[in-house]
Amino acid sequence: MILTVTPNPSLDRTYEVPALERGEVVRATGERMDPGGKGVNVSRAVAAAGRRTVAVLPLGGAPGALVADLLDAQGIEVAPVPVAGATRSNIALAEADGVLTKINAPGPELSAAEQELLLDTIRTQSADADWIACCGSLPGGLAPSWYADVVTRAHAGGARIALDTSGRALLEALRARPDVVKPNAEELAEAVGRPLATVGDALKAAEEVRAMGARAVLASLGADGQLLVSDTGAWFGSARVRAVRSNVGAGDASLAGFLIAGGTGPEALASAVAHGAAAVQLPGSVMPTPDDLDPAAVTVTADIPLDRELTEPVS
Repeated sequence: MILTVTPNPSLDRTYEVPALERGEVVRATGERMDPGGKGVNVSRAVAAAGRRTVAVLPLGGAPGALVADLLDAQGIEVAPVPVAGATRSNIALAEADGVLTKINAPGPELSAAEQELLLDTIRTQSADADWIACCGSLPGGLAPSWYADVVTRAHAGGARIALDTSGRALLEALRARPDVVKPNAEELAEAVGRPLATVGDALKAAEEVRAMGARAVLASLGADGQLLVSDTGAWFGSARVRAVRSNVGAGDASLAGFLIAGGTGPEALASAVAHGAAAVQLPGSVMPTPDDLDPAAVTVTADIPLDRELTEPVS
């Protein structure tokens, strides 16, 4: 079982539009409504693969009730933490050329009692978990060290932790030695405090993040592929993609694929790449099923192309 923790979930509305023009009436050609948040997406991808998952998340108001209903309809066990504030609603505008514009609301602030209930729920739900995936931004009320506390508690209970967050929350958590962290290129550059222009730059940054405390780093480099760096080696994975439809949740699908395949080594990286590549070819934040995967399109190698320039370098 994979337990996910999403401290700041959302109700996500995605509109497909021909092109986004400021100040004009834009008519959508398609729309979707999905439960959102990085950890929620990981659970959705795990469930789509036919595996058991439990989603721990604070929920409040009508949007929170709708998130719970949508997750239940997808076969995901929900461990809700009732909060006074309403769950946030986010909007994504997906243009025909693949450009995505996202509007993310801040979300409710959690009281001290709600924070404690969230931690207690994680503890009680993690007894049967193979992995705990803690993902996303922290809502108001939670200190930047909150993820570090969760990692420490999880390790004390014998669980493995995968962490997908950024900024100070990531840096604080690294000291608690999470089992794997999953930054994208921008988050990786932010963690080491310098730009990334090549795959080699990303590899060096991932090695530094490991030196800061991460036991393994699964780095998403967008269209260029993914890196896995651990104490047993480093690998680079990429996949052929026919057409990008939406990259919403693609990184979360990658993390789910990685954990589903055991969360270690090149086989898990291949699964991560396959899931991420499948996700970008689906609308909105739809998570891929096994039928959507194309393992033959995936390449994983220990011969990392250090001099390859990133399609989207991070300055």
